[in-house]
Amino acid sequence: MTEASTDFNGFRFLPPSLGAWIKSHIEKRRFEGSIPWTPLPRALNELTFAMVTSAGINHKSDPPFDMEREKQEPLYGDRSYRKISRDTRSADIDVNHLHINTDYIKEDINVILPLERMAELEAEGIIGRLAPTAYSYYGFQLESDEFLTSAILPMAEQMKKEDVEVVLLTPA
Repeated sequence: MTEASTDFNGFRFLPPSLGAWIKSHIEKRRFEGSIPWTPLPRALNELTFAMVTSAGINHKSDPPFDMEREKQEPLYGDRSYRKISRDTRSADIDVNHLHINTDYIKEDINVILPLERMAELEAEGIIGRLAPTAYSYYGFQLESDEFLTSAILPMAEQMKKEDVEVVLLTPA
């Protein structure tokens, strides 16, 4: 491991007081071992893709993510998720997130969840298929156990039903 990689500071762009506060709430563990990697089983044009974002996107007809509770409880992040159909367009969505500028996403969903670009890749035969469902959650999660069972597990189960083989994550 190089010296630069051991000294990486993921909080370097935050105000120092905020970085220190976040660090004080995160368990310190050093990753040991190799990074898990699964080779693709076939060519891209034979695979089914799903998309997941932490941007807090919801259909206008769905309930928004709970930002009000976070305003009262700063360590809380809404642990639910939303299904986003592959044909969703910018006019169909709202974005609720206290930690990012949501204006660009509301203007063009493809900024963070490039559904139209993926559909184009599918039409061109570059990827095999874009799954019918994409997913969004609120990307501020400090207590991961509940989040894993209430959001990640149901997303994974739905992806399995849709024969998803590749998941593209777009962090906000």
